[in-house]
Amino acid sequence: MSALETTGTTLFIVLLFFGVYCVIFGLPGTLVILIDVISYAAVTHFATIGLPLIGLLTIMTLVVEGIDVLSGIAGARMIPASKTSVVVSLVGGVLGAAALTPVFLGLGTITGLFLGGFGGMLLVEQAERKKLKPLFRERFGIRAGRLGIVLLKGATGIAMSVLVVTRIYS
Repeated sequence: MSALETTGTTLFIVLLFFGVYCVIFGLPGTLVILIDVISYAAVTHFATIGLPLIGLLTIMTLVVEGIDVLSGIAGARMIPASKTSVVVSLVGGVLGAAALTPVFLGLGTITGLFLGGFGGMLLVEQAERKKLKPLFRERFGIRAGRLGIVLLKGATGIAMSVLVVTRIYS
């Protein structure tokens, strides 16, 4: 592999990780992953990633982002992230990736990144939530719904990344 190919593949993998990490804060990370995959496929002239896989990833993205939009309409709103939660989430993501990589290799890296980042964000959010008066705290059902959506989008983002990476390196 040339230096340019190595750089492109590295950027591709980093964007996959970034897409999974974006989900933690309510951003459309699955859409980031889909755009990254389509770009990679176009640059490589669809040599390893074909249209059927892109179609499957598009369906997965539309379904999970549609569920996210519908849950927002139903009242499961996303709380804006503070600077502290972003920093703790980054630290948690690095620690999670470091802990799970030796056990599950590549899958452990991306899963640890998501779970560690999600756990860090959740800890800070919980601490900040306790500072609020009870009147301003969201109900348990709304909170559980939002956390469920983040976990669903995260699992979908991880599945999309695993599908693509196994296709490229098989």
